Amino acid sequence: MKYVRFRDNSGSAQEGELIRDGIQAGNRLYDPGDVTILPPCRPTKVVCVGLNYMDHIKETGKEPPNRPKLFLKTPNTIAGHGDTISLPVEKKRIDFEAELGVVMGKRCRNASLDNAMDYVMGFTCLNDISNRDDQRREQNWVRSKAFDGSCPVGPYISSVDEVPEGARITLVQNGIEKQCSSVDRMLFTVPEIIVEITSFMTLEPGDIIATGTPSGVGPISHNDVVEVSIEGIGSLVNYFKKA
Repeated sequence: MKYVRFRDNSGSAQEGELIRDGIQAGNRLYDPGDVTILPPCRPTKVVCVGLNYMDHIKETGKEPPNRPKLFLKTPNTIAGHGDTISLPVEKKRIDFEAELGVVMGKRCRNASLDNAMDYVMGFTCLNDISNRDDQRREQNWVRSKAFDGSCPVGPYISSVDEVPEGARITLVQNGIEKQCSSVDRMLFTVPEIIVEITSFMTLEPGDIIATGTPSGVGPISHNDVVEVSIEGIGSLVNYFKKA
């Protein structure tokens, strides 16, 4: 199943399922080309994992962490498929980071490895856009990771069974592939990450976990088109402009 949120021609927000013939919402069938795709969920927070692919760890010159390295993005960071995102002004380096997003379906606290996936609604594509200028200067990463529009997600939420364990994840910038890996190369698995987070924090329905990025991270420029694709989910496309 692929779950989708969208705005119809009347301006009403709708929820539905992507099927072969279009988007099924209630008794109506919508043509995806005639609606505006919205972010597929409305999280209270996005919990992000850093340094979770060995090839990315090597390109940063850092050591592998002994537990998931976590930071937060706030609700103002959420953007959707097809959105144009304003790059922060007077910043020299803004990077893309393709990631698998885990969307929670139920309230979760103190999960175990055996039941962690029972709380998951599904998976989505995510781009952890990062302001490196400020990331190098601060420890809490608020300026570098939580600016408006810095977490585009979508276009859909695919149920867990639709995404292969070794699903391919790629990022294409202006038609050129920049990142390519598979989600089974993560240092910490999705259940391990959920267990760690929920040992001290409650995850709410709609909250997102960004599971880290593979190697190939690079800068975004004015007028760039960036596409994050994950096997079993689809492709998240965004456009970038200098504010």
